[in-house]
Amino acid sequence: MKRLSLLPALAALPMLALAASACGGGDDALVVYSGRSQSLVEPLLNQFAEDTGIDIKVRYGETAELAATILEEGGNSPADVFFAQDAGALGALAKEGRLVQLPEDILGMVPARFRSDDGQWIGVSGRARVVVYNTENVSRDELPDSIMGFTDPKWRGRIGWAPTNGSFQSFVTALRLTEGDDAARAWLEGIKANDPAEFPGNLPAVEAVADGEIDVAFVNHYYLFQVRNERGDVSAENYFLPGGGAGSLINVAGAGILNTADREDDARRFIEYLLSGDAQTYFAEKTFEYPLVEGVPVDERLVSLSQIESPDIDLSDLDDLEGTLELLRDTGVVP
Repeated sequence: MKRLSLLPALAALPMLALAASACGGGDDALVVYSGRSQSLVEPLLNQFAEDTGIDIKVRYGETAELAATILEEGGNSPADVFFAQDAGALGALAKEGRLVQLPEDILGMVPARFRSDDGQWIGVSGRARVVVYNTENVSRDELPDSIMGFTDPKWRGRIGWAPTNGSFQSFVTALRLTEGDDAARAWLEGIKANDPAEFPGNLPAVEAVADGEIDVAFVNHYYLFQVRNERGDVSAENYFLPGGGAGSLINVAGAGILNTADREDDARRFIEYLLSGDAQTYFAEKTFEYPLVEGVPVDERLVSLSQIESPDIDLSDLDDLEGTLELLRDTGVVP
């Protein structure tokens, strides 16, 4: 499998510059490149600055594009920390030698499967791939045991997906890792033959399921909770696929310290903060994600991480985004 090529994302760099924002500080501030959206994590990062007294400057953008920026900037990158939306981009930077080894006391805060094998990045919150389904139109017994089952023609016109979404593309990468490229191609072609409704992201797909416009959608687990938070109870539930396939992938948002960091001590404090009880509770209660540090309560409506039959893969190996994009284009799933 080819290594991730991030350079095609460089065309978007001028847009990234417009997304930069500061939480105080000047040239001596801790610089964080955040692939997590500003609306989602800015309150948490502001709280870090207030609690620690560390000035922080944040540049927001898409995770893959920020990783490409770091590679292009090389030794001149101002970034101290990369706070990524998914593990694949962190794995790509680690393989390019751009991240440093994290201390054992930090690495030991989360289970081994949610950090890199070489200790160069660590997950701070988790998200599970699910099939969200309309409970008025579909019974749980109708749902297949594998994501592969949705290629059955009986699902024609009933499916929603977001093929340009980064989390969907990470899932396809996991499918390639677990089943092989031929099987991933067959799945994409099978779903495409079932005339799926296409959405720009997970949230509108879940809203369409809740409204009964489609019966199922392939999404991350927390979007249903966002819809419920806004609308109250809706006619939709998450289905966690059994069997340990890519359809039950658990991916993470995570962080790593750049090997060119000027403020490495503050960068470590930043990562420790993301793993603190307050921050982990923020992820559980505000973003409806899975906290990864033991002892932090999970939303009681969620299936526990230990109950999810997720595939046994090294999350760093989700770095082959370019290979996945090539497959998506070749099958006509994306332009």
